[in-house]
Amino acid sequence: MKMIVGLGNPGNRYAGTRHNIGFDVIDEVLRRNHHTMTDQKFQADYTIWHHQGERIVLVKPYTYMNLSGEAVFPLMSYFGIGPSQLTVIYDDLDLGLGQLRYRYTGGAGGHNGMKSMIAMLGTQNFNRVRFGIGQPPGGWKVADFVLAPFTKEERIDILPSIERVAEAMEAWAGGMDFNDVMNQYN
Repeated sequence: MKMIVGLGNPGNRYAGTRHNIGFDVIDEVLRRNHHTMTDQKFQADYTIWHHQGERIVLVKPYTYMNLSGEAVFPLMSYFGIGPSQLTVIYDDLDLGLGQLRYRYTGGAGGHNGMKSMIAMLGTQNFNRVRFGIGQPPGGWKVADFVLAPFTKEERIDILPSIERVAEAMEAWAGGMDFNDVMNQYN
């Protein structure tokens, strides 16, 4: 069993914002596989997705970004999933719009959602997909930028990257080693 977590903030107010790109990827995986979120537990929406003989837990925490680990860790414990079977997808200011970086380990890089994940898991050793949202334009505060929606043009520009991450998650869910995912999809 594996778990794929998309980080974001719950509610319509945050739908389509840069900070919610993890939710957008989970939604794309669901759409591509004709599946929906079915359950709630431990402050998260989740569903069990059966893919190529594997059971995958798809998760969207609703603790708000800064407390993501408080939803994910109990779900991992409940399902008996270890850090090596986890992939977390989240926004990254240090990458250009739509750029992707797949990694097995690393620090939080200033991302509060990842700080929460690392603190709750007690390790930095878990798979992650950093999804570039770019830097705020001059005069913007970081918090305002990440909580602002993508423009129509930006949304068009990032759609291929959302689809690429969804494809990579399907490959990993189907048994591809994460190192191979990194090599193929980075």
